[in-house]
Amino acid sequence: MRVSIVTPSYNQAPFIERTLLSVLGQDHPDLEYIVMDGGSTDGTVDILAKYAGRIVWESAKDRGQSDAINKGLRIATGEIVAYLNADDTYEPRAISRVVEFFREHPDTQWLYGRCRIVDETDREIRKPITVYKNLASRRYSYRKLLTENFVPQPATFWRKALLAEVGYFEEDEYWCMDYDYWLRIGRQYGAGVIRAYLARFRHYPRSKSGSAFVRQLDDQQRLARRYGGPYPLTLLAGRANYYRTVWAYKLLARLGR
Repeated sequence: MRVSIVTPSYNQAPFIERTLLSVLGQDHPDLEYIVMDGGSTDGTVDILAKYAGRIVWESAKDRGQSDAINKGLRIATGEIVAYLNADDTYEPRAISRVVEFFREHPDTQWLYGRCRIVDETDREIRKPITVYKNLASRRYSYRKLLTENFVPQPATFWRKALLAEVGYFEEDEYWCMDYDYWLRIGRQYGAGVIRAYLARFRHYPRSKSGSAFVRQLDDQQRLARRYGGPYPLTLLAGRANYYRTVWAYKLLARLGR
């Protein structure tokens, strides 16, 4: 079972080699790795060139992160696909765990596992958030997904056949293209859950989550309203959860965590 991983990249030279190695070091024998770089000028291209022959890559101006992901997905040849941002990493054996789950559950169309949060030096941080996310995601529920995005993007995989049915990532979405996609898939198919760590998400001041978490949460509320029309009470619960999450994240920011 071939797995295709797509990495959208733009000026991530401090991190991208760690991302590359975490994918290329997986033990699954049939792995396709595609890197779509948006024309980096910080040395990223030199790093990608080192791995020519082991990855499929190009560097050219694009229309943003979602466009880069879609370009990679369109050329992917794997039965299973995912995207991993250029500052995140996979845990060892993550891909083989995913393949094993899909083989054992042939009706499962998408799945997610657990994800640690790390800083710029790979030190694990924000452990209380990880504990909360693990509890929130232990069972999949679409109504719960409308109240908060508990699906960890770096640890999420789906069958490529879904692209023909559900479509590709919405290129007008900048902050929450992943949440938009989970809501589109999730209203049709329940997700499989792997209760093991598959990935590491990097949080630091210049990252999206570090610099604009309130904007991300606002966009999540907008998307929940778009897809949650049949569930008005669920949307009210989501609004309450929004205020609680903003408060918690602002507190962590004040504490420098």
